[in-house]
Amino acid sequence: MTGDTKRPGFPDFEQPFEGRPDLLGEAGVEVFEIAGTIKWFDASKGYGFIVPDNGLPDILLHVTCLRAGGFQTAYEGARLQCEVLKRPKGMQAFRILSMDESTAIHPSQLPQRTHVIVTAESDWERAYVKWFNRVRGFGFLTRGEGSPDIFCHMETLRRFGFTELRPGQIVQVRWGFGSKGCMAAELRPDGVPTGLPSKN
Repeated sequence: MTGDTKRPGFPDFEQPFEGRPDLLGEAGVEVFEIAGTIKWFDASKGYGFIVPDNGLPDILLHVTCLRAGGFQTAYEGARLQCEVLKRPKGMQAFRILSMDESTAIHPSQLPQRTHVIVTAESDWERAYVKWFNRVRGFGFLTRGEGSPDIFCHMETLRRFGFTELRPGQIVQVRWGFGSKGCMAAELRPDGVPTGLPSKN
């Protein structure tokens, strides 16, 4: 299989389908249904991979496919059924038929690899990225004028499925008070109406 399904870095597939039914008419395209498990999904990159139950190679899952099915993100370990396109450069999910998050691992349950532990004290709030420096390993979010900036550690990003933040990017955040003052405790993509319950 082409592309690296272990680490983010866009794989060698054709462009995401973006809800285009015309792809079904392409030469050499097969469509079939599979059941499988989310291997990983990177919300900032906009894609991830599914491990199918039938032993086939990992299947590309693009955010456009998720959104077409009414989902904003996919948690590691979630079970799903979907229709898959088999194209010359590999397989990718075409339509999500169902998703069961009861088997998923909530990001807050993943092990923390730093001493930075922040307990969420707020509800989900929208904020935008003021700046973020991957080399320094942190950045700041803002909720607008008159509110304190929210410190965001790189490890917090990783725990919640992000690999980077871009200035001006909108996210949802739960924050608490820690060694750096107001600090991000949980993150998720903007536009998520519901999801797995937060781990308090």
